[in-house]
Amino acid sequence: MSFLVRCIDSIRGPFSLSGVGSIRTATKRAGGTISNHGGSPGQRLGVKKFSDEYVIPGNIIVRQRGTVFHPSQNVGMGRDHTIFALVPGYVRFYKEKHGRGERKYVGVVLNRGEKLPRDEATHGRSRHFGFVDLNAVPKSPVASTTSA
Repeated sequence: MSFLVRCIDSIRGPFSLSGVGSIRTATKRAGGTISNHGGSPGQRLGVKKFSDEYVIPGNIIVRQRGTVFHPSQNVGMGRDHTIFALVPGYVRFYKEKHGRGERKYVGVVLNRGEKLPRDEATHGRSRHFGFVDLNAVPKSPVASTTSA
C-alpha cells in the first residue's frame, strides 16, 4: 500500500512532469537589491566667490548652466557660462532692469568701497594696467647732476 500511495503522490505533486499538478511561476522578475540607484556625482555649480571677496585674475566667481548671472565690468564668461575674474579686485553683485524683469550681474571693482554699475560721469573710467605697478616706489632716487 505504501508503494501505491507514493506513486499517487508523485503524480499529484506540484512539480510533476505529467501535467496533473500545477507549477508555480513568479509574477515579477527578480529585481536585485539596490536602493536609490546610485546616480551620478554632482556638478558643483553655484557661486564660488561671494560679494566683497578678493579675487585675482582667473579666479572662478560663478559656475552655472545658462546665464543666471551675466558678466559685468572686469569679468569674462567661459564657454560653459562660467564667470571668472579678469583683474584683481573685489567681487560685486547687482541687479538691473531688463525688459519686464531684472538681470543679475557680477563684476569686479578695483577698490573695496566701489559700487557697480559704475557711474563713469562722476568717477571717471575704471582702469587696470596689468603689467605696470602704479603704486611702486622707485628703488633708487634719480640723482640729478648739474655741471656748472
